Amino acid sequence: MSHDTDKLIRQLSLVAFLMAEIRPITARDVKQNVEGYSEMSDEAFARRFYSDRAELTALGVPLQSQRDEFTGEELYTLRSERYFLPELKLTNDELAALQTCLYLLEGQFAYAEPFRLALQNLALGRPGFRDAPTEIAERVAVRDPDYSPELAGRLSKLETAISKQRTVRFEYWSIARDETRERTLDPFALLPHEGSWYVIGRDHDVDDIRTFRVSRIRGDIRFATRRERDFRLPAAFKAEDHRPPPPWQMGEIVGEARIELSGDTAWWVERTYRRHGRVEDGVFVTPYADLGHLVSWVLRLDGRAAPVRPDELRRATASSLRRVRERHEGSPPKVARPVAAEDEQPPERHAGPVAPERFGVLQALLAYLLAACGEQREAEIPAAELVERFSIPSESLEEHLSLLNLVNFGGGCYAVYAELRGDHVHVDKELFGDTFRSPPRLTPLEARAIRLALEFVGPMIAAEAHRPLDKVRKKLEQTFGEFALVQTGEPGGDEAEEDLIATLSEGIKQRRLVELEYWKVGEVNAASHVVEPYVLERQLPYWYVHTWDRTRDDVRSFRLDRMRAARLSEETFEPRDGFESVPLRDARVARIHYSKAVARYETERGALLLADGTALAEHKVGSTEWLVSEILRFRGEAVVLEPEDLRHSVAVRARELLSELRLARLRVGVSA
Repeated sequence: MSHDTDKLIRQLSLVAFLMAEIRPITARDVKQNVEGYSEMSDEAFARRFYSDRAELTALGVPLQSQRDEFTGEELYTLRSERYFLPELKLTNDELAALQTCLYLLEGQFAYAEPFRLALQNLALGRPGFRDAPTEIAERVAVRDPDYSPELAGRLSKLETAISKQRTVRFEYWSIARDETRERTLDPFALLPHEGSWYVIGRDHDVDDIRTFRVSRIRGDIRFATRRERDFRLPAAFKAEDHRPPPPWQMGEIVGEARIELSGDTAWWVERTYRRHGRVEDGVFVTPYADLGHLVSWVLRLDGRAAPVRPDELRRATASSLRRVRERHEGSPPKVARPVAAEDEQPPERHAGPVAPERFGVLQALLAYLLAACGEQREAEIPAAELVERFSIPSESLEEHLSLLNLVNFGGGCYAVYAELRGDHVHVDKELFGDTFRSPPRLTPLEARAIRLALEFVGPMIAAEAHRPLDKVRKKLEQTFGEFALVQTGEPGGDEAEEDLIATLSEGIKQRRLVELEYWKVGEVNAASHVVEPYVLERQLPYWYVHTWDRTRDDVRSFRLDRMRAARLSEETFEPRDGFESVPLRDARVARIHYSKAVARYETERGALLLADGTALAEHKVGSTEWLVSEILRFRGEAVVLEPEDLRHSVAVRARELLSELRLARLRVGVSA
């Protein structure tokens, strides 16, 4: 029997023994009665018992200890009411919404399996877990552009290190310095933010907490030591405190800027950046650390944001606009040849997506087998049902059952005997079997998986559950156990987004027209659109709805964070045959050249690296306004090569903005 299997039997049997004993027990009692300990030397027992207790506590098993006031011995207890989930008060709609969430995230979510196991525990004893997803699930798409087997494998390795509190080493590409070097990190948490994953932890080089983007890790992630535990999570740590700020606030804050906003831009800024500044009478007041990034943000709004203070911000904006204008007048620059392709390296072997702890799988499987017996002594369960529910490979099912057969309460009292007979599993409930008939509390990993699922598609869950997300979340968190979720960020989104998704979902289901108030970058105020909604899409980090826009008589897609309101009409519509949302269907292609200063950022997004350190990319352009604002934000470091009319449009708009933003006569010294 493997070391891992031995440990699992010990730990499950230790849990069983502690729950079976009403009185507090000593370590001596454990050594004499619990499977796996009795044959150990005292020294080996002390080491293994300490390690097992630490692992069980990390898995959310609420072991308690206190010292006997007379003998001085340590006494251990585990109350069953603290081991099992409290009574679940999720409605059928709420449970169905969570199942829809799992369906939507399949293949796009590294935590799908721990999430599935958490749902299995939440749904134990309730029908419907295997039912088809709700109707709206067929009309919702979830796409994570950054998701890949490589990313999922790295998240899995980091999650293991976080759970076991193990220090890791990895090569990391610092994009700002354009250098790769080894980092040593105590990983505290993983955090998804605006479509990318970040690992947060103590960087040994600076002895401080730092945040690293997972996609910039190179090569293998390795444990730094062979110890079973290297560090403890700081008591004051909260993952949410380390969510990356907007680019202009990365670093030490050096001042406060005031930016005048026009029309509905103020509404959008207040909704999007309220954590990073405030809007006062149409002026965005925001602290800043990096003036260049703040200029980029101002120019991206293409005249809807005008710098007011400080003067350095106004001068840097004027300098950037003049540089953009100059580089789009006359002939385009010559482009170097592409960098020669390097010899292909053998592909890195990646771990799979994040897997639930085997201890958690066995806990849930044991509860399910005993619940299937109910008040009877035995039960027959299709083997395929267990394979599907618990994602156990069919060839491993018998091994899982054999391991559970060894879980005992001491003194030869076992929990269950389960045997694979052909395509069915025969279950005999043993004398103490009912002790494990209820679902156990979620492990920290399972709880994190639910939290992360809420981060990805929480508003969809709220819409399907017919209640605000915060109420669904609070209900779920009541079942998460005694541990705090400090290692998982607060789910994003807001009530406005939830309301929009609820309205659009109803419009899709009931085939009713929806009237939108939509603000588009490049327009001063929101415009009204009457649409036939067909498909909701979560393309991280944004939500979209794909429609037939009756106001424009064409296919249109709308981003929900720019939607001021959505109202259901009483008028219904007949779905159009063959409706298909094709983004940028009539788009042209623009060739864009990026300077050395920004090339590495763009190659990370797919641009072609050139021999002189610059980069080249081709982008589909659906509207001239979008391309102009996109080029403006690079402050002259991105130049349109062709088509010529788009080059001209960029130059003209840069010249116009100098006047519109009252910067044309501003003297500029050193370029920003």
